[in-house]
Order: sequence, then structure tokens, then C-alpha cells
Amino acid sequence: MKPADFIAAVAPVAVQLRLEGSPIFASLRIAQAAHETGWNIHSWNNLVGLKVGSGKPNQYWDGSSVRTGTWEVINGYRVDTTANWRAYRSIEDCFRDQDLLFAGSRYARVREAKTPQEQAEMLYICGYATDPAYAQKLKNLMVMYELEKFDREVLQVQELMIKLEVAEKRIAALEKQLERVPAPAWFVAEFGSADLGGLIHDPKLTAEGWRTLAVALRAQKSM
Repeated sequence: MKPADFIAAVAPVAVQLRLEGSPIFASLRIAQAAHETGWNIHSWNNLVGLKVGSGKPNQYWDGSSVRTGTWEVINGYRVDTTANWRAYRSIEDCFRDQDLLFAGSRYARVREAKTPQEQAEMLYICGYATDPAYAQKLKNLMVMYELEKFDREVLQVQELMIKLEVAEKRIAALEKQLERVPAPAWFVAEFGSADLGGLIHDPKLTAEGWRTLAVALRAQKSM
């Protein structure tokens, strides 16, 4: 699979999950997926090297697995071995299951990382991988394929969401100001009725409208 095609398939999911509150930077998520899979999306959709381990099935992983060859670094030496990998229905399920893993205390430093580069370091330090070069490999991928542009995309969307929320609140406030309501009790008490004896066909005005009408009626009385 070409890197561009891989990124096109993975980036939208990584960005969306980050927007939803995932602790993982989109750039790092894409780099890790590329590194763990060699730029291939296998039929079992495990893009993050997440093993079966002692985990129990959850809403994102139904307990399915695939066994393949792999390697680990043990006591400074590369050791070829095999492992049982979790199998997923989709890329999104894979990433969401990984976020469940990262919610544990072991990965607190991953969640607290302020940059994708720091997060790459924390993945290794917290024991996600045994390869001493793991963090550097991820950082190299982020630079080579300019993956931090997806982090910027997340920030831009977040800024737009904040602006939209502010605009919606302003619109709601304006709508409330323009809402037509029956005559308030104070108006009826002062002028006897809401329709002024039939002069107002539909006695509903905005709150400001009732105040303005009251001022005009008082002025008329004083003439």
C-alpha cells in the first residue's frame, strides 16, 4: 500500500478521535500505525500492534485474534518470536480499544505528553514497545510525511467549534430578545388589559416592545 493511500485511510479516523477527546495526537497515531503495519492495512485491522495479552473482550474488541511472527528486543538483543494480535472489525475499533488501554495508570505519561514527539518517547518509556529506537522511528515518520499537519487540522477545527459555540449563544440571546410574549403582569396592572380594549389584535410583543409601548402610553396620558 502506498503511504499516501495509507494516510488517506487512517488520518480521518485519527483526527476524528482526537477531536472527540482521544489523548493520542493524530500525527503520532498515523506514524505508529504506519510503523506497526509497514504501511499495510491487514484484514484484521490491528494497526497498533496491540496483543491479546490478558485483556478481556469489550465494545471494540470481540476477542478475535490472529497469530503472526514478530520480534522483540530482550536484554539488548533482537529475538524472533510469534504473538497473538487482537483482530478488529474496523480501524476505528482498533484505535478506540487502544485508547482504553491508554486510560490506565501505566500510560499516564503518554496521556500527559504535550507534543507528539514527547508522546512518542513516553510510549517507549511506559513499555508499549521493546525496541529502543521505537520513539525515534515514529518521530522520523512524522517528519518524513509531514504528519503534524493533521494536528494543526485538529486545532483549526477546535477553534472553529469554539467560534460556532459562541455564535450559537449569541443567536440564542438575540432570539430570546426578539421572542414575542404576552403582556407582563406589570403592564396589565398599569393599563388594565393586554389588548388595550381591543386596540391590539394579537397582544404579543417582545419584552422591549412592551416597555416601549408603556413609555408611549404614559407619554400620551401626560399630554
